[in-house]
Amino acid sequence: MNKPLLIAWVAAVIATLGSLFFSEVMHFIPCTLCWYQRIVMYPLAILLGIGFYLNDRSIYRYVLPLTVIGMLISGYHYALQKLPFMREFETCTSGVPCSGEYINWLGFITIPLLAFIAFTIITISMVFVIKQERQK
Repeated sequence: MNKPLLIAWVAAVIATLGSLFFSEVMHFIPCTLCWYQRIVMYPLAILLGIGFYLNDRSIYRYVLPLTVIGMLISGYHYALQKLPFMREFETCTSGVPCSGEYINWLGFITIPLLAFIAFTIITISMVFVIKQERQK
C-alpha cells in the first residue's frame, strides 16, 4: 500500500465533499475563485483514486501542476479575504464577492484556507511519491 498516494487521495476526496457540502447543504454560493479551485480539485479526487488503485507512482506528473495552480488560486483568494489592501486587486466583479467569508472559524479559518491546506497536503504527499519513485 502506498501511504502518500492514499493520504493525497483522501485529502482530495474530503476537499471535494467539503466543497459540495458547503454549496449543496449549507447553500453557500461559490464565488468565481471558488469555482476555479473546484475545477482544479475535483479531477484530483479521480486522478489520485486511480493512481492509488493502480499504485501508479508516476501520477505526480499530472497531479503536481494542478496542486500548484490550486495553491496559487487559494492563496490569492485567502489574501483577498484577510488583507484589506488586496481588495483593490479583487477579480470577482459580479455575483458573490471573492473577499466575502461564509465561515471564519477561530478568526482565520475560511474556505479558501481549507482549500489551500488540502492542496498543500496533496503536494507534500506527491513529494514523498517522487522520493519513492527515485528509490526504485
